[in-house]
Amino acid sequence: MIIQKFIEYLKVEKGYSKHTLTAYASDLKSFKDFLIKQDDNSELNEIVYGQIRNWIVALMESGIENRSVNRKISSLKTFYNFLLKTGVIEKSPLDQHRSLKTPKKVLVPFSQKEMQHLSEIYGSERSFESMRNMMIMELLYTTGMRRSELIGLQVSDVNLEGRQIKVLGKRNKERFIPLLDSTIIMVKEYIEFRNLLKPTQTQLLLTEKGMPLYDSLVYKIVKQYMTLVSSKEKRSPHVLRHAFATHLLDEGSDLNTVKELLGHSSLASTQVYTHTSLERLKEVYKKAHPRNTHKR
Repeated sequence: MIIQKFIEYLKVEKGYSKHTLTAYASDLKSFKDFLIKQDDNSELNEIVYGQIRNWIVALMESGIENRSVNRKISSLKTFYNFLLKTGVIEKSPLDQHRSLKTPKKVLVPFSQKEMQHLSEIYGSERSFESMRNMMIMELLYTTGMRRSELIGLQVSDVNLEGRQIKVLGKRNKERFIPLLDSTIIMVKEYIEFRNLLKPTQTQLLLTEKGMPLYDSLVYKIVKQYMTLVSSKEKRSPHVLRHAFATHLLDEGSDLNTVKELLGHSSLASTQVYTHTSLERLKEVYKKAHPRNTHKR
């Protein structure tokens, strides 16, 4: 019951996505299952840090990476902060917890050359499915929106006359993103095919049966297309979002503009994309500076 109230709080008060809510519920269930296996009948509001530490040790011994362990503990921390806020507990068992150290993981975005190559190999076939797939790739790269935001797009969110699209982001925060000429042309053509389905759904992007898209389908389409032009290990919707941000920064966009386009609440979230951009600047610098004796 207490977990259900917590999930409802995240859904109503925080506006978290279905995917995020499922992750939180899964982490709490995993911790509860661990306690049961230890013959520990403690209620979640009676937990002390030692019990959580035992879970952390068990997770690490099972081979789970520190990054994944930290994410699970973050779910617990949010849960106990909720119990603290609602007066169920007086002190969080995690108030002194320190996250496990993790190696810095740099996500390599798709290059501008790869994205240009992709636009050149868009199929000549004109069918609902092919246009829908191209629309997915185009929107993800030219707007930088998240996969969940893409799936949630409504037909009414597209303003072709105003040359912009409305995106509903995290915590139901709206933002407007400009549309490129190429994107507008593609949207118009896609909508013509969409109308032939005579759909009853209001979502912009649909399956061939006229139903809303789902996470795994979008991921599959992105991976299928990016495999044609890239050999990078990660070929996901998030890497397209990463490429969008990195390429804007590479071309001189300021950090605040990219922050607003991405729908970040703080610059700290956006600054992770500056690393790749700086790496590119270093590479250009090393190749171009006349005093670099190793450039040839």
